[in-house]
Amino acid sequence: MKLAKRLLAYSLPYWRWLVLAFTLILFTSLAINYLPVLIQRMTDQCLMDFSRPATERIELLLRLSILYISIAAIGYGVRYFQGLLTAWIGQKIIYNLRLEVFRKVLRMQQAYFDRTAVGTLMTRVTSDIERLQNFVTEGVVGTIADLFMLLGIMGYMVYISPVLALSIFAILPFLFIFMFYVNGKLRDANRDIRDRQSSLNALLQEDLTGMTTIQLFNREASTLEDFDRRNTHLRTAFFDEVRWFSLYFPTVEGGQALAVLLILTVGGLLLLNGSTAITLGIFVAFLAYIRDFFRPLGSLSDKAGSFQIAMASIERIFTLLDTREELNDPAEPVTPDRIAGSIAFDNVSFAYTHDNWVIKNLSFSIEPGQVLAVVGATGAGKSTIINLIGRFYDVQQGAVTIDGVDVRKFSTADLRGRLGYVFQDPFIFTGSIADNISLKTPSIDRADIVRSAKTVNAHSFIEAMPEGYDTVMNERGAGLSLGQKQLLVMARTLAQDPELLFVLDEATASVDTATEILIQDALGKMMRNRTSIVIAHRLSTIRNADRILVMRHGELIDQGTHEELMAHDGYYRHLYELLLHSPES
Repeated sequence: MKLAKRLLAYSLPYWRWLVLAFTLILFTSLAINYLPVLIQRMTDQCLMDFSRPATERIELLLRLSILYISIAAIGYGVRYFQGLLTAWIGQKIIYNLRLEVFRKVLRMQQAYFDRTAVGTLMTRVTSDIERLQNFVTEGVVGTIADLFMLLGIMGYMVYISPVLALSIFAILPFLFIFMFYVNGKLRDANRDIRDRQSSLNALLQEDLTGMTTIQLFNREASTLEDFDRRNTHLRTAFFDEVRWFSLYFPTVEGGQALAVLLILTVGGLLLLNGSTAITLGIFVAFLAYIRDFFRPLGSLSDKAGSFQIAMASIERIFTLLDTREELNDPAEPVTPDRIAGSIAFDNVSFAYTHDNWVIKNLSFSIEPGQVLAVVGATGAGKSTIINLIGRFYDVQQGAVTIDGVDVRKFSTADLRGRLGYVFQDPFIFTGSIADNISLKTPSIDRADIVRSAKTVNAHSFIEAMPEGYDTVMNERGAGLSLGQKQLLVMARTLAQDPELLFVLDEATASVDTATEILIQDALGKMMRNRTSIVIAHRLSTIRNADRILVMRHGELIDQGTHEELMAHDGYYRHLYELLLHSPES
């Protein structure tokens, strides 16, 4: 119930509209539930009261018929507008909830994405929200509407015949006990569905992303086998849901049949014995009430099933929303007008997982405008250094400072807005080339876009495209070469006018010589007058750096200029000679 209450809290901004909806529900319940009373009056006063003249009974029958039609028309008309209103409120709630979930995803730290599959997050934002949609748009207010209808019917039943009402109410406890039992089973089944759906989505996303590798190594059969196994588990979970959900309507229909039998038995015996406690009109009205009574009861059963389905999704959504954000902005962040560009690591130690130290007691500093190259074997902690400066992770020990200010004292948005990254895996979004460069930043106009593209040598190939800067790119930039993607990403970085620049120069490892020259020229222009840290793999970058850090197993084992390090005849010289004789260098 805590989850349901928390979900209902999203309706508070629309409480005035909810009050109106509840007023309409109350009016509809009173109006529609009064119709069988009119049937009773028509039967007893017009059809069975032979003491009154026929003309008087016909006149009364016409008046009651007109009243019946009028109340029914008004009642069902109000119900229509009430349905539209509740659907509108529900859609607003779902819109806000979906927005909050995605906003939460955007705030999560990089470590969360490291341990959470993309398919799992997609399930939260899409499938889980969709599962809530029917329940929120129809279930919440609809449940109250059905309850009002039931209470109204029960009140009218007691009003016109307590004896018949009690005979029907006697079977309700057994009906509700069974339905609560089915609800529990249904919730368990839905929890299994969401877990297995998430697992299948995660596998599908991974397989689609790695389809080239799957086909290259002829892994189609084993991949299909994995997919089939998880798909089978999902099918089994859905079957369990259907099996329990299918018990609702037979239970309600069986209850209705039993209620009709009770009315025919109890009411028929009373009529045949000449009891004054019941009339034929009451008998007929009760048969109508039974139909109307089990209709909202069946609807409540359906909504109870939807509620259990929704609860499984709500549980997962709120688990995401309650996930602790490990990187929190300070209450009063530092916001300098401009960063000079000095960077320092002071006895920094960092581990992605507990006690598995990737960086160990690292200390170094870099002056404004300098180019720092970081070299080392794979796993030495090179990329981690720039991730810590951008505060994608927080250090466990020591401090990372920019211009003497701990990066944890900046807001993450302001800090990252001052940094530029050029990675070896350029990501192109679906959209125009201009939008990919500007990232739809309002302050970047078309002149800035073109100027950035020209600076990084991307303008010529962009102009040659069918629509120039307005050419729409497909997913991940299909149709562009790796070098063209890299130049676009460089233009994107330069357009943001970063104050610090981080480069993984392995980006040029898989491009042709001509494109590599363009990229290296672009990198030189971007690093001019900017403090830059380069995860160096190219000999030209290493030789031209102002200073070089040599990393090994997370530790800084040496630093200096290229000439100084070569003179030491140590680990750096060994790495350099390996690069010197590698085909890519």
